[in-house]
Amino acid sequence: MAKMFYEKKRGFKYAFIFLLPGLALLITFIIIPFLSAFYLSFTNQRLISRLPIRFIGLTNYKKLLDDDLFWKGLFNIFKFVIVVVPLQTAFALALALLVNKRIKFTKFFRTVYFMPTVTTMVVVAVIWTFLYNPEGFINLFLQKMSFGSWQPVDFIKNENWAFPAIMFMSIWQGVGFQMLIFLAGLQEIPVSLYEAATIDGANNWQKFRKITLPQLKNTTAFVIISTTILAFRLFDQVKVMTDGGPNAATYTVVLHIYNMGFKRQYIGYASALTVVFFLLVLAISVIQRFLLKEEREVS
Repeated sequence: MAKMFYEKKRGFKYAFIFLLPGLALLITFIIIPFLSAFYLSFTNQRLISRLPIRFIGLTNYKKLLDDDLFWKGLFNIFKFVIVVVPLQTAFALALALLVNKRIKFTKFFRTVYFMPTVTTMVVVAVIWTFLYNPEGFINLFLQKMSFGSWQPVDFIKNENWAFPAIMFMSIWQGVGFQMLIFLAGLQEIPVSLYEAATIDGANNWQKFRKITLPQLKNTTAFVIISTTILAFRLFDQVKVMTDGGPNAATYTVVLHIYNMGFKRQYIGYASALTVVFFLLVLAISVIQRFLLKEEREVS
């Protein structure tokens, strides 16, 4: 018993040593900044000001309730999540199924599909800005495909097209990451299940519906929830391509925090926005934890 207790104690000791770097990063870049933002959200702190910091209570939070740009940004974010998450998940699963087949050039296609994910979003946004230009490749392609009936559109300056254009680009850029996760899940499915289904006379659709989808339940839950959390952080492509325009059609919460904090220098109010946004992401993370726990119990 004494030996078992010693081994267990030593195991906890080594586990803590390995957890220490991650714990230090978590405290430094998550917990401390959040506590600082929480404190500043109750003050009139400005970025550059000679006025002393003054405690103003819930004033910033009351201001948030009447902030039309905040609610517009929040509406846009939810719209982005509702459209991008299911489409990106579906495309990622389709690509994973495609590159999981034992055919020639599979490794090449995996690399091609994954390359946009490792490319910096700013670079991707700049390139797609040129593609969306009225004289860019996309308009030229649509014109050729419609035999000249398509009229060139400046996608990122058109109020109706700007946000769908950003959605399409975001799906293209991020689908490789989800594809890789689905691919790992597919390779964990026992081949014996498919062999047994073949013997029983099941076709490809039946194998997909009865074997592949149920076996990917944990993976699909993780992909959907993690993609949702990433979607709420929409900022880079909006800042580079449209800066929230035209007419706030692509405005987001993170862009609003940036504008309030760094452009207008209202650090106190930006901190209140950050706290609300952080709590929103935290709520989604709790749901993620709950759903993943449920999935593990099913498997």
